[in-house]
Amino acid sequence: MNRKQFLPAIIVILILSFLVSISFVNAQAGLTTTTNQRVNLRTAPSADADLVQLVRGGTAISLDGRNPEGSWVRGITSDGAVGWLVSGAVNITLRDLNGIPNVTVDTPFLLSAPAPNTTGPQFSDTGSASDLIVSATAGVNVRTGPGRTYRRIDGVVAGEGFNVDGRNFAGTWVRGITARANVGWVSVRYLSITTAQVDVLPLVDIDTPFTLTAPAGGGAPSGIPITAPVANTAPITGFSYGGHVAEWGEAATNWMRVAGMTWAKRQIRYFDGQNPNDFAGLINDAHARGFHIILGVVGVNPSDVNIPGYFDRYAGFMAGLASLGADALEVWNEPNLDREWVAPVDPARYTDLLRVSYLAIKAANPNTLVISGAPAPTGAEGAFPGGQVMNDDRFLAGMAAAGAANYMDCVGTHYNEGIVPPNRTSGDPRGNYYTRYLQGMMNVYSNAFGGSRPLCFTELGYLTPEGFGPLPSFFGWAENVTVAQQAAWLDQAVAIARNSGRVRLLIIWNIDFTGYGADPVGGYAIIRPGGGCPACEALSR
Repeated sequence: MNRKQFLPAIIVILILSFLVSISFVNAQAGLTTTTNQRVNLRTAPSADADLVQLVRGGTAISLDGRNPEGSWVRGITSDGAVGWLVSGAVNITLRDLNGIPNVTVDTPFLLSAPAPNTTGPQFSDTGSASDLIVSATAGVNVRTGPGRTYRRIDGVVAGEGFNVDGRNFAGTWVRGITARANVGWVSVRYLSITTAQVDVLPLVDIDTPFTLTAPAGGGAPSGIPITAPVANTAPITGFSYGGHVAEWGEAATNWMRVAGMTWAKRQIRYFDGQNPNDFAGLINDAHARGFHIILGVVGVNPSDVNIPGYFDRYAGFMAGLASLGADALEVWNEPNLDREWVAPVDPARYTDLLRVSYLAIKAANPNTLVISGAPAPTGAEGAFPGGQVMNDDRFLAGMAAAGAANYMDCVGTHYNEGIVPPNRTSGDPRGNYYTRYLQGMMNVYSNAFGGSRPLCFTELGYLTPEGFGPLPSFFGWAENVTVAQQAAWLDQAVAIARNSGRVRLLIIWNIDFTGYGADPVGGYAIIRPGGGCPACEALSR
């Protein structure tokens, strides 16, 4: 190398050495600032890293570096704790942030603890926006963490208070406490909270201590006792019961809680190509009230099952409902009648729909309970030529032969024509056909699949005209049933089902229907004219 070549090289080396020394000096000196809110100090630049300590707002901290994205900074607090915190939680400009060198977890930390802050703003451990009580704008789930993948622990209904203590880093979820003293996270989309209010909330995570008290809750309608909602978790096991709801007002909800119910059923009329998101509100509403939800899904027109590709589209719709959190799905309704399934009724073809639906549902949410469509209990097929009706025992046999047991968690069952106590196995004045008796139904439906699948009563009720007037002639068989009998028999039916070891779910038909025409659904309702619910009181004992 000649002299002319040597001088530029020396200059470059000197410049690089100077820059390195500047960087080293900056790293040694650090940047001392303060935290602007309560924040978690962690062992690494990640919300999943171990917690070092909770740092109060206004704490002095000296920073020695940041991660490449600038979303986390590393530093030491005035009490000597070293760790990483989100950059938005410190008083620092973008220019200052960019001037801090990139460091890794393994980079040696050389700074000393700064002196405590005595001049800047001071914040309490509960942050600058503690006890912010907001209300839900719609029924929404409360979860164990800031995201839909976290387990649901409670829910808040529209207008209910939620006492908030902090937010996640993105400001999309806030943490708080419900009126039932359950602490969890709610999406800000469903709360009456402004962006400005979210921005000033302290950053918290699932490990941050919670100190706020529960907001005042709403009371039950006059004269109706109320209990706390039941948290719903999956998978579904054991025996449980609930009711089929119509309007499902607060009075019905409270009576269901009194009765010890943990499930609500809704029926959906599906039209070809419908978006499952149309029913997200039903699912969220049930969960917000503290109930599991079963959705029975049946086509608008029986002839739709003949449309090419319909089975796959229906199955996709069911998968969408499962993804939205439906706890149980009943695949169709009474497919042994031509009013619900195109004639000639065919159990093997129905099983094909059950198969594609089951596979789609389980792929979307393996914890969703799949229930076969309950046949109508009937022995009248001889009166309806042309395959319009098939007796339910023959329909079940056809399903079993087609392999339906492989594509369901539960055998859908209906029992709605009893006029004798559920422990009776004979003595019905209409005769001893098995559909007259609860235990006769249980035996036939369980035996159809060799006892390999439990039963799910998606409809079980007792009809009484008391409080309404005479029944239509077609339902005259129930003219002598009283409300007191309805209450006692439902209580006994639940006990028999629970103790049988063969029933997983029992849905009472129904809670709050009011119609009393050609189809007297109001006569089955357990909330009677006047607002009382003798069956709820019987079940509560």
